[in-house]
Amino acid sequence: MRFHTLVLRNLSRRISRTALTLIALSVAVASVVALRGIAKGFTHSFADIYRSHAVDVVVSRQGTADRLSSSVGEESVQAIASVGGVSRTAGVLLETMSLEERQVFGIPTMGIARESWLRDDYQWIETVEEVPANAKQLSLGSNLAQRVGLRAGDETLIFEEPFVVAGVFESRSVWENGSMIMPLDQLQQLTDRAGQVTYINVVLEASLDSDQADEIVASIESIDGRLHALPTEEFVGSDTRMKLASAMAWMTSVIALVIGAIGTLNTMMTSVLERTREIGVLRAVGWPKRRVVRMILAESLCLSLLATVIGSLLAYLTCVGLSRHPAASGVLVPSIDTSTVIEGALLAILIGLAGAIFPALRAASVPPTRALGAAD
Repeated sequence: MRFHTLVLRNLSRRISRTALTLIALSVAVASVVALRGIAKGFTHSFADIYRSHAVDVVVSRQGTADRLSSSVGEESVQAIASVGGVSRTAGVLLETMSLEERQVFGIPTMGIARESWLRDDYQWIETVEEVPANAKQLSLGSNLAQRVGLRAGDETLIFEEPFVVAGVFESRSVWENGSMIMPLDQLQQLTDRAGQVTYINVVLEASLDSDQADEIVASIESIDGRLHALPTEEFVGSDTRMKLASAMAWMTSVIALVIGAIGTLNTMMTSVLERTREIGVLRAVGWPKRRVVRMILAESLCLSLLATVIGSLLAYLTCVGLSRHPAASGVLVPSIDTSTVIEGALLAILIGLAGAIFPALRAASVPPTRALGAAD
């Protein structure tokens, strides 16, 4: 009998125990892949807010721990626009609003100037030809509009005040598709933040190289010591929310991995104890210790690889289901890419081998005569 045939036979003749180990490992892998995928998707969705507008630099307030809660004077928008090498700028006020009558809360809301070029980057699905001059207005992302059942021309309430839905837009950013847009002055008034924006989007001239871009970043910060300018990718990666999402994903994954490792250890140890006589026979016919160890580890490795396939599929189905839930639609876009699956596979192999190494060494250390005698 060939070595690999023996390994597969050992797994197949103990279906119940193999299935239990496989379930534990698969759940661990699914947790890692799903949580990491959600964290990556959250980061990608957040980054798309800036990529969809070709933003090169994001300016926020210096020393703000949570950059999305920063406050920058609106006058800095024009000051930055005058810096050499800057193509255009736009201030954005970011707040969280709720449509109470629709029972939808915590909606990201962007305050953007009426004449801002940012509005031109959206695809406007529906618009109202003319909004009364004294009417308060807002625009809804396509996912949010579908969720709350509102169309252009409808009215809704915010803080008991009527707002006209001026339009429904679609963005390349899924996050923006689940958000609202208000005229900057109206959102400033509504939130008592007159003359303030959360951050300033900056687009540089296309002909600039990286060194020139760094010089412009320094020039922007020299305008006011309270300004903090970062390239878009660095701004997104250093945001507190992104770091927290990644940290929570790993912390939860570690718990699942520990459970999976304990389950593997318990199953492999029980399997080795039940096969004491069998292992003794193998040692008696000339199998060296290292080959016995290889057999036990190979069994665990096969389970780990199979668990990777099952766990990755389970993670994908779970994430698809979550992303289609009304509460997560337009916000949760899991990114289960090849690197995420590889991370899950490596961790599955690690916990599989970690759970099997002790039983393997124990099996190999038992003398053949003692093993055969114990079985009798």
